[in-house]
Amino acid sequence: MDIGQKTIFLVDDDLTNLTIGNNTLNPYYNILTMNSGARLLKMLENHTPDLILLDVEMPEMSGYETIRILKSREETRDIPVIFLTGHSDGESELQGLSLGAIDYIIKPFSPPLLLKRIEVHLLVESQKKALVNFNNNLQVMVDSKTETVVELKNAFLTTLAELVECRDDTTGEHIGRTQFYMGILLNALQNNDAYKNEVSLWDKDLILQSAQLHDVGKIAIRDVVLQKPGRLTPEEFDEIKSHVKVGEGVINKIKKITTERTFLDQAEILIATHHEKWDGSGYPRGLKGTEIPLQGRLMAIADVYDALISKRPYKNAFTHEQAIDIITHDSGKHFDPGLIGVFLGISGQFKEFTESNRTGFINAVEDY
Repeated sequence: MDIGQKTIFLVDDDLTNLTIGNNTLNPYYNILTMNSGARLLKMLENHTPDLILLDVEMPEMSGYETIRILKSREETRDIPVIFLTGHSDGESELQGLSLGAIDYIIKPFSPPLLLKRIEVHLLVESQKKALVNFNNNLQVMVDSKTETVVELKNAFLTTLAELVECRDDTTGEHIGRTQFYMGILLNALQNNDAYKNEVSLWDKDLILQSAQLHDVGKIAIRDVVLQKPGRLTPEEFDEIKSHVKVGEGVINKIKKITTERTFLDQAEILIATHHEKWDGSGYPRGLKGTEIPLQGRLMAIADVYDALISKRPYKNAFTHEQAIDIITHDSGKHFDPGLIGVFLGISGQFKEFTESNRTGFINAVEDY
């Protein structure tokens, strides 16, 4: 057998047809002949041909019955089948094509015509496989490029977040910690009847990536204010509060030069609303209750919890239990009461994380 040649299985219960077919095709292809559909199915257990020539009218198992079995099996369904038949009526041909045959050749067949029909169909099958391989390779390239773009975006976000923290050395990795707390809260909401329908529509990873930018506007705050080792004056606090509007401006500028919207929309929501309060006393817009997007209400809990358990120049860090008491007391004022119930249910995970990362809280400051 020439491994460089295509392999064809010829199936016919008539010895004369098998002999003629073998003599016609043998100079050009590897030919295996068999006299029944059952023998074909047995041969296919160990060998896969490039094409099957299948007689329609055979005893015990007809060609129609045989092709039904071929097309029902994943390992044989894609092998092209040409029917050989002594009937030239349209109804028989339609039945065979409907069952998955690619062509119909009338017996007794003309050797030149048989060769040409086989040549054409093998060429088509070869082109189909080449197209599939091309599409698969193209998908691999697209996936690789997409992965590169995602890695670049994540690197950009991390670098930008680190740049903000480098300017405000009192944050003590605040961005990374609040991102972690947001992840815990999002997981909890997925199992909460009151919120799971809304959260199920979110891309969790996208929101967590966006959370890194919630304080990006601080990059425009003066160092003398941002790094002041003490309480801020009302004027200085107004300047600090302006980081929300600055952050929104940064996102809007990016939106003008890109078609990407989903990630930027989530980042803008988190930037604009994480300092709003449930009772309407927050900033910058004084939103109240459910006017505040759910993402912002979640970010407020993560943000404030981190502020409370972090040390400030004018106060020591609160314990986890003290932070829980303060946040609970502000339920219905600063925070969404429904979310506080969720938060209390998983606050132990916050405590476990803070205790295992206590050294990262030495100098952390946030404007709670």
